[in-house]
Amino acid sequence: MSKPLSVERATMAFAGFMVLLSVLLTATVHHNFFWLTVLVGANLLQSAFTGFCPASMLLHKLGVKTEAEQTLAQK
Repeated sequence: MSKPLSVERATMAFAGFMVLLSVLLTATVHHNFFWLTVLVGANLLQSAFTGFCPASMLLHKLGVKTEAEQTLAQK
C-alpha cells in the first residue's frame, strides 16, 4: 500500500515539475524562460534555510497533510 503524498513530497514534485517545464519552455519557446528555473532554484535554496515556502503553505491549505500529520493519523 502506498502512502498518500505529503506536503514535503508534493513540494519536491512541484519544484521538479517547474524545473522541467522551464527547461522545455526555454528550449521551445524563448530563452528567457530560464529565469523560471532560476526562481525555482532560489526559492528552494532560501526555503532550506528559512523554512518559508509558499508552495508548501498553499498545498497545506489545500488539505495535503504533512509527514508528521500522516504519522499521527496512522497511530
